[in-house]
Order: sequence, then C-alpha cells, then structure tokens
Amino acid sequence: MSSLREYLGQKRAALLARREAATPGGAPVPLHATVTAEGRSGVRRIRIRDFQILSDSGPDFAGYDLGPGSPELQAGVLGSCVTHIFLIKAAELDVPIDALSVDVRAEYDPRAQAPDNTDIPVYPQNFRYEVRLDSPASDEDLARLHAEVERVCPILNLIRNPQEISGTIVRVAA
Repeated sequence: MSSLREYLGQKRAALLARREAATPGGAPVPLHATVTAEGRSGVRRIRIRDFQILSDSGPDFAGYDLGPGSPELQAGVLGSCVTHIFLIKAAELDVPIDALSVDVRAEYDPRAQAPDNTDIPVYPQNFRYEVRLDSPASDEDLARLHAEVERVCPILNLIRNPQEISGTIVRVAA
C-alpha cells in the first residue's frame, strides 16, 4: 500500500494532465443526482452515477436509522470536499502530507419546522471544520495551503455564498 505522500505524487500528475487536456473556454461539468423515497420505510435512495447512498431518519422521526440524514450528509459532503481540495492543493503546491483528516461540526434545530418558530433557521448552521494533518511542511506553507483550500473549495464556498435554486413539480403516475 502506498503512502499519502506517494498518492500526492499521483494526484499531481493527474492534476497537471487534466489541466493540459482542458480546452480553453470549455463547458461546465454537469452534475446529476436522483433521489427516490422507498415505500414502507421512507428511506431516501440517492443515486449518483453508478453509486447509491441511503439517507434515513432516526426512529424518533419514523425512520429506521439506515443511513445519515440530509443535514448530516451535508456535513459529510463539506468534509469530503475540504479533504479532497487539501489533497489537490497539496499536490499542486508540493506540500508533503503524511496523514489528513477533517472533522466537521454544525447544528440543526428541528424546532425550526414548527409554524410558530419562524426565528429559528430551517437549515444547518454554525459549520466549522478542523483539519488534522501530519506534515513536515513549515507553518507558512500550511497557511498558504489552507488559504488556497478556502479560496477554491466548491462546497465550502457554496455554503458561504449560497445561490438561487429553482424547483418544479412534475405530476407522474406511480
């Protein structure tokens, strides 16, 4: 099994090849997910490419605890993205890393869904993350790495700078 430092070498080569292959003025990459509610359990089956993830509620909310809830998944998605961008930027900037993990915390207040609680946000809030890494790099190099991650991490910046989302309903036969 290779080390994380060896992987960063592979990541750097892939990053440079990907950038070289990108066409100037290229188009955005489309993203697609489909989520269906399963009968009897209400489990949400998330399908992305050839992958499936289950999302569920705990027993206190008529769920079976078969997977994380949506707010928990959002914390996990943020952690995954921050971790991945740390790897990408470490490879790009030649910052050696021997171990890396990201711990994400946030709060969600279920009281917000009650009609009389309009002062409580209906979304997860107070996101914070802690990066735990082992690296021989200098504090200055790690600060530069962190600043780059904060600058380009897509999910971190989506949460910080939300955008409009449109939704429609299409009636279908069951």
